[in-house]
Amino acid sequence: MTKITETFELYGKEYTLTTGEIARQATGAVVVTQGDTIVLVTAVVSNERKDFDFMPLTVDFIERMYAVGRIPGGYLKRETRPSDKGTLTARMIDRPIRPGFADGFRNEVQIVAMPLSADQSNQPDVISIMGASTALMIGGVPFDGPAAGVRIGRDRDSGEFIVNPTFQEEENSDLELVLAGTADYISMVEAGADEISEADMLAAMEFGQKVIGEFCAVQQQFIDKVSPEPREYQLGEQIPEVQARIEAFIEQMSAALKDVDKHARLAKVEALKNEIRATFSDEERSSWGKEISAQLKKLEKKAMREMVLSTGERVDGRKVDEIRPLSIIAGYLPRAHGSGLFTRGQTQALSVLTLGMLNEWQRLDTIDPSAGKRYIHQYNFPPYCTGEVGRIGAPKRREIGHGALAERALIPVLPEETEFPYTIRIVSEVTESNGSSSMASTCGSTLALMDAGVPIKRPVSGIAMGLIKEGDRVAILSDIQGLEDFLGDMDFKVCGTEKGITALQMDNKAKGLSVDILANALSQAKEGRVFILGKMSEAIDEPREKLSDHAPRIISIKVPVDKIREIIGSGGKVIRGIQEDTGATIEIQEDGTVYIASKDTGGEEAKRRIENIIKVPEVGEEYQGRVVSIQPFGAFIELLPGKDGLLHISRMANGRVGKVEDVLNIGDEVTVKIIEIDSRDKISLDRLDKPEAPAGSATRDEGHRSNEKSDGRKHGGDRTAGYDDKRPRRRH
Repeated sequence: MTKITETFELYGKEYTLTTGEIARQATGAVVVTQGDTIVLVTAVVSNERKDFDFMPLTVDFIERMYAVGRIPGGYLKRETRPSDKGTLTARMIDRPIRPGFADGFRNEVQIVAMPLSADQSNQPDVISIMGASTALMIGGVPFDGPAAGVRIGRDRDSGEFIVNPTFQEEENSDLELVLAGTADYISMVEAGADEISEADMLAAMEFGQKVIGEFCAVQQQFIDKVSPEPREYQLGEQIPEVQARIEAFIEQMSAALKDVDKHARLAKVEALKNEIRATFSDEERSSWGKEISAQLKKLEKKAMREMVLSTGERVDGRKVDEIRPLSIIAGYLPRAHGSGLFTRGQTQALSVLTLGMLNEWQRLDTIDPSAGKRYIHQYNFPPYCTGEVGRIGAPKRREIGHGALAERALIPVLPEETEFPYTIRIVSEVTESNGSSSMASTCGSTLALMDAGVPIKRPVSGIAMGLIKEGDRVAILSDIQGLEDFLGDMDFKVCGTEKGITALQMDNKAKGLSVDILANALSQAKEGRVFILGKMSEAIDEPREKLSDHAPRIISIKVPVDKIREIIGSGGKVIRGIQEDTGATIEIQEDGTVYIASKDTGGEEAKRRIENIIKVPEVGEEYQGRVVSIQPFGAFIELLPGKDGLLHISRMANGRVGKVEDVLNIGDEVTVKIIEIDSRDKISLDRLDKPEAPAGSATRDEGHRSNEKSDGRKHGGDRTAGYDDKRPRRRH
């Protein structure tokens, strides 16, 4: 194939599609460029059809650090497992692409998107969706394309929408909306927002659908240039006899599905399926086994959907807009910094919050400009939550995705770092699951934040909406459970406060999803979200006034930048000493901000010692000091760490003192007042609690005076440098 290129401009940004130059042995390959961000996207399809009951699609997003001119961190200096951002981008590509394959297509497909260059301005993820669609169509794969993805931002000042905003443009945006689909329908939505209204979100989605159509039109022009040859693939075909015999059991299936308890329902459905299988002969089961299983699954799907559309009743007896029973507990764990147990029907999430120093933030080794984050939300889905046996290991893509959704939902309500200088980590353990577990983790995490005393702006709740659509018959379902997710047409998760939306995520299997349906889904979701918020407020209506006794207290102070070296000390000696003595943890920022964390009064003591280090003594201040050095002409008194003043021998007592040791010794505590600070910052002191000079001390005065200068030179050093031997006029 010769090199073919299409360059175009949309909404102020230039893009290029290129094929025929690189990765030519792939089924389809395209290089997508925006600015200096370049992504190679390849699609490879196996030659043989697999005997699977699912579409065997794998999507990988490969981050190479050379794309941003960096060497990977760690010992190996090689990229290993995907970053969370890489995993989330792979999911972002997979979700809109998967529904586009022809029914019955079961050849293995692998899509690999790999940024070759990342300019730290133009984002590589959404253009990879367009690249995946183009690579599939170039390869002649039976795919319902073109498809494309776009990111829509909104300028905070002007209110104008921005198409595929740069990282820099996103900084002044109150919306990050990613949509993907074709010119005719939206198949995937992800969004983070700063509590925007349902009307504004709907307007952004309408605008995004229009933009997707424009990207698809240009993509089609490029594909027409390439003029790919369609390939022949074997598609699965239904056996009419099997379909007709199984569909006769639809009433029995409807009856089996009606049960509130998930496991009881599964048992009844499986028992009915076994009865239906038994109506086929051994020879028929041997010949039609896969088709029988496929038609039994379709029977279950048809019965569930028809029940909802015809009667408005769901399998657990709820109405379409009814929420499952709620149980809400704030402060479930006694020693956690914050915790919340949220139960909705047979779905339950325990969210546990831990507070730490800002230096415990998560560092990110990715091709994005972001260096890290101080709010970390992690989601775990152990096998026991569905009553199953399974391996527990590294988080799967689904777990990373659900954690990221809950994290995005809560970020808009978190306090600024200056107001609440902590790293915040929340772990949501799903302990039971029957649908909407990511939304349960969002609600549970809001409880944990308020239980910990984190001053969030407003509570956040989340709800998962579903859709059943057959022709013109439509039912929108609130708070869907697992079966309604698997057999329905949409999984639409909406998170937000009473004020507005903070996060969205939607996967759509129904072609022809209209704006009216989306508007109704958003409106119904708001009603459910506010209802849940009301129930949450009954358990805890605002953040607690103080942190848990087990959480660290962080004190923030500002010090002059030129004093940081004094606080740290030579080789870190001073700061280590403060930490060891007080038990506090100290973190110093380059701008002079100092964070001190402790679980007791050690933090206040550490603060006092730091303030003493940076304090500049002033004339007239009084101190309780310690004698640290004695010279023939006086004693040096430590006023503050590293700051001494000279108490001349003439100011030590009432009367003439012949020898300093007659009045003071090293280690003595003495109350003094600063009477002078000269141009060289040398401090002169007067003693406030003067005793009477000892009898006989004055007789040694003359001898002392004759040797005073030589003794001063002998014992000078730093403490005597800059001081002269003149005795000030005596004051009593």
